[in-house]
Amino acid sequence: MPCSDSVSAEAFETGEAVCGQAIEWRRDFHRHPELLFDVDRTAARVAGLLRDFGCDEVTTGIGRSGVVAVIRGRTAPTSRTIGIRADMDALPILEATGLPYASAVPGHMHACGHDGHMAILLGAVKHLTATRAFSGTLVAIFQPAEEGGGGAKVMIEDGLFERFGIEEVYGLHNMPGMDVGTFAISDGVMLAASDRFDIKILGKGGHAAQPHETIDPILVANHVVGALQSIVSRSVDPIDPVVLSVTSIHAGDAYNVIPSEVLLKGTVRTLSETSRDKIESRVGALVSSVAKAFGAEAEFDYRRGYPPTVNHPIPAGILGDAAARVAGDAPVRRNTAPIMGAEDFSYMLKTRPGAFIFMGNGMTAPLHNHRYDFNDEALPFGVALWVELVTRERN
Repeated sequence: MPCSDSVSAEAFETGEAVCGQAIEWRRDFHRHPELLFDVDRTAARVAGLLRDFGCDEVTTGIGRSGVVAVIRGRTAPTSRTIGIRADMDALPILEATGLPYASAVPGHMHACGHDGHMAILLGAVKHLTATRAFSGTLVAIFQPAEEGGGGAKVMIEDGLFERFGIEEVYGLHNMPGMDVGTFAISDGVMLAASDRFDIKILGKGGHAAQPHETIDPILVANHVVGALQSIVSRSVDPIDPVVLSVTSIHAGDAYNVIPSEVLLKGTVRTLSETSRDKIESRVGALVSSVAKAFGAEAEFDYRRGYPPTVNHPIPAGILGDAAARVAGDAPVRRNTAPIMGAEDFSYMLKTRPGAFIFMGNGMTAPLHNHRYDFNDEALPFGVALWVELVTRERN
């Protein structure tokens, strides 16, 4: 598959050769998906390629199974050191694409495009290692466990930034529904915080024909679910987006028995720490008071996940400029609205200045779908973006 003619020749001098190799790497990763931190084959393949490229340093086992490569430029040396991150893990999904390179591991699938993210960064590293036509140092970060394991946080806790002297950090994610060759970025919030909650309603079980002798936890749970929705509509600033969804309700096993307890699960997505604090407090208070009103009891567990992904303005401008030099000004949306998904790159942006950008994947199936596939036509745009970011001089 040829690379797009619209990709900057300066940014992507290796052209079809690197693009063809990137497709091969991407499809190999796709065929052999691995989950969370258990990415032994993937990490070994990545590390082997990085060594073959001639990187100055290749280190494995950072954050349990992460891989880090160091590439030093040879023009006008400076102390500037930037990191670029690609995620490596797949999802526990049974693939249904029917592709020749479909997952060979039943129940595991690259349904979020991390195979493409790895291939993009590898293509950029191969080019930059061969040319060294940049100043400063590039640190290529291949991270495990983005899909719920917080691998970014684990790598940071393992000394990622201090050990490799990283001053700024950048990342990208493919986006189905955006045309190939387009980008979207903002100088603020890009993605939401993602939290989870468990609620247990404790009532008094009994015969369904004698409900007056019970405290029906199903009735209580219905009122709790309805009341929870009032938090978003009545307790949060309407211009501060919040999502609260009850996603699981389990109670009882028989037609004629009122159970003694109900279990509820759900998720909360917020764009600000202020709303995050308020939601946690309000959910706990509301659940307790509603249960008490019906003579029941409630147990509530709220667990914070990834924080909001918030770009730093100056790095966001730098990354947006690099995208514009690759794709042109019009295909780069600079003030994109945040989405309510979550991303553990947020931990990196809380630790170092940097930015995160969305890259068009075309009209493919949505992320986390059993028919999703990364669009290989997007690979050269991603490679060109990272090459342009690293090679262009900036103050």
